[in-house]
Amino acid sequence: MAVITELIRKEADGTLSFGNFDFDTKQKKSDFEYEGDLYKIKTFKEITKLERNGMFVYESVPGTVVTNMKSTEDQIEFNVEGWEDSSITLELEPETEYKVFVDGIDVGRMKTNLGGKLNVSVELNPGQTSQIKVKKL
Repeated sequence: MAVITELIRKEADGTLSFGNFDFDTKQKKSDFEYEGDLYKIKTFKEITKLERNGMFVYESVPGTVVTNMKSTEDQIEFNVEGWEDSSITLELEPETEYKVFVDGIDVGRMKTNLGGKLNVSVELNPGQTSQIKVKKL
């Protein structure tokens, strides 16, 4: 299991890792600086939520662990682990089409709503990690 005991951290390769679904009660950490931005994490068994400078970035229900998250202007990718299937919401560009890959498999094109939210459902099994990649078309 790849829980992040410090709730959020910068990896040696420069990527971001966060989340811990082992907690029965909500855990929070604010003002984590990463690449000039301030991040806030809320995580426990039921939900994991990440904000950057007060704005929504990532949410999963139930809670997950995200490792090696990196994003560019055109894509975001990360590994995710959870104790059961999860619904993941990402904040991206509004009304934009993206191609979504789970474990290297193209699961189709999805368009964000007016608020820029994209929802992805992922089948997760304890102890297994899935790779998510979302690429702007």
